[in-house]
Amino acid sequence: MCSGNVIKKQQMSNQIRFDSLPFSEGILAAVNEMGFEFASPIQSEAIPFILEGRDVIGQAQTGTGKTAAFGIPMIEHVAPFEKYVQAIVLCPTRELALQVTEELKKLSKFTKGVWVTTVYGGDSIERQIKSLKAGANIVVGTPGRVIDLIERRALKLGQASMIVLDEADEMLDMGFREDIESILQEIPEERQVVLFSATMSKPIMALTNRYLTNPKLVKVVKNEITNVNIEQLYFDVKGRAKMEVTTRLIDFYNLKLVLIFCNQKKRVDEVVEELVMRGYAAEGLHGDLRQSQRTQVMNRFRNGNVGFLVATDVAARGLDVENVDAVINYDIPLDEEYYVHRIGRTGRAGKFGKAFTLVVGSERNRLREIMNYTKVKIEKGVIPTFTDVVGVKKGMFIERVAATIQEGDLDVFNDALTNLHHAGFTTEQIVAALVKISMGVQKNEFGDENLEGEFERQSRKYGRDDRGGDRGDRGGYRGDRGGDRDGRRGAGRFERDSRYGGRDDRGGDRDRGPRGPRNDKEGKPYRSDENMVRMFVNIGFNEKISPSNIVGAFAGESGIPGNVLGQIQIENKHTYVDVPKEYANVVLEKMAGAQIKGKRVLVEIAKPV
Repeated sequence: MCSGNVIKKQQMSNQIRFDSLPFSEGILAAVNEMGFEFASPIQSEAIPFILEGRDVIGQAQTGTGKTAAFGIPMIEHVAPFEKYVQAIVLCPTRELALQVTEELKKLSKFTKGVWVTTVYGGDSIERQIKSLKAGANIVVGTPGRVIDLIERRALKLGQASMIVLDEADEMLDMGFREDIESILQEIPEERQVVLFSATMSKPIMALTNRYLTNPKLVKVVKNEITNVNIEQLYFDVKGRAKMEVTTRLIDFYNLKLVLIFCNQKKRVDEVVEELVMRGYAAEGLHGDLRQSQRTQVMNRFRNGNVGFLVATDVAARGLDVENVDAVINYDIPLDEEYYVHRIGRTGRAGKFGKAFTLVVGSERNRLREIMNYTKVKIEKGVIPTFTDVVGVKKGMFIERVAATIQEGDLDVFNDALTNLHHAGFTTEQIVAALVKISMGVQKNEFGDENLEGEFERQSRKYGRDDRGGDRGDRGGYRGDRGGDRDGRRGAGRFERDSRYGGRDDRGGDRDRGPRGPRNDKEGKPYRSDENMVRMFVNIGFNEKISPSNIVGAFAGESGIPGNVLGQIQIENKHTYVDVPKEYANVVLEKMAGAQIKGKRVLVEIAKPV
């Protein structure tokens, strides 16, 4: 496929100036107006090959400048004023399609005769057909809507000479492979194919082998994936204290524009509700919103009218907002690549950002996987105390008061102090009350409590480090005993059957069909709770599956609360999960065709012994 042509990211000293590249005056004027002086590494390496008409594979994350990497050559290749589709860009989500369109329009601002239009689901197809008929030589769209328009004969690709697959791995994960292949078949064989993907998975390699001709692979090396401008910290917390820790971090670091990530749509709504109740301007972004609602939410966040945006990974795909102070992983991501995508939303354009990850109990296993993947050590942060937060707010209050006094014009307010004195209050009481009102800090049930998670306290108690062989590392940690929804109750809920530990799984694998485990952890015949249904999942330790992967997938796909799941028993090639009877049918329906860590799984009721 690639004939060994791998181009890696160059050092900063080798950056290329845009005005040294062979671009037209229109492109140079556009990049100058956009404030671009140097090409990013992916742009420096990919643009020359794309300009030559070569097929290119770009392995790069969100925020690396890949839109301009394919957008500039695409605009240069377009025959201006010709009202037929010459190039098409496929994106996994509406948000990314709109973002790409906006970028292409900026890049083509000074190039006359180049028309860009966007097509995606959730918007009027009649309006999109009208736009295509008016003449568009570049089309950006989602695969599903592109197929719809092709079938209606409104979108004709018979004269297209270039196609870009943006974030191809995400499109494949979302089940668009057949649509992508159908679209490729509509384009003449004499074409240029450019593919951008964060990963080079087997499905991606299969796609490139089939549809790309001797492509150049341009790659951002892994140890430069995570931005050095981002301070990365994790906080070991009690599950029930996640919101308290989140707001303390916001207040202590004086964060104004924050992205908060959750793994489930339901969790997004819960977090938004709690933030609003605490006085923070927050809104949510997930797949249940209509397109008009999503656009309004993102615009309010971009404009700074909403300071805290809570989102799922898929809903935030393609969201590009400048000056994000911090990213907070309220839920630890279920996939290592999601972590990279998440934190890449801050610390852009040479600015500094923060990435905070809240870790509950045995989720530390997932944190280690993330650190192994990114090759970056994420340091443990200290949770600010209530006193710490009050101290920071006091300092800010004093600065504001001093600035207001210096401004003058206070005479009209002098009688307020006199009136309060007449009411029997001392000056000290009045000032303290005003400080409290201004700061908006109220001591709650967490005020003097240690919010550090049980896992960390037990590790210190028994002198264990991150490599200690405690049950938390083996998935058997019980979590916070408080019974909250994040700290799962029940000893041994995530226990691995000791009969299979460290040995090959000789029975009950998927080739022989689903079956119940012979014994429980004590060696006795297993008996499921009569209110639970035992389910079989054809994936296990061999695929590096952890309990959090199972909980996240079941809860995220089915919409059921993660804490209602019963025992999770992971073996080498498969896993058994206890699901409450009332949720069994929903789980079977929603998990059909679902993926866990990029692998499509089979979920069915386990056969009795």
